[in-house]
Amino acid sequence: MPKLKTNKALRKRIRFTKTGKIKHFKAGRSHLLTSKRSKRKRKLGRPGYAAKGEEKILKTVMPYGA
Repeated sequence: MPKLKTNKALRKRIRFTKTGKIKHFKAGRSHLLTSKRSKRKRKLGRPGYAAKGEEKILKTVMPYGA
C-alpha cells in the first residue's frame, strides 16, 4: 500500500501540540489595522486551537503529524 500524502498547504498553517491539539494562527492581522482596536489586535496575535469536530478532519489530511 502506498504512503499517505500530507496536505502541504495545511502543513504550513497548523502545528500539533505535545498533547495532540491543533494550533493555528488567526486571520485578520496583516493589514487594515488602524480600524481595529488594540484588544482585538492583541487577541488576533495569540494562537487559536481547532475545535474537537475539526480535529478529526485535519488529522486525516495530516497523517504523520506536523
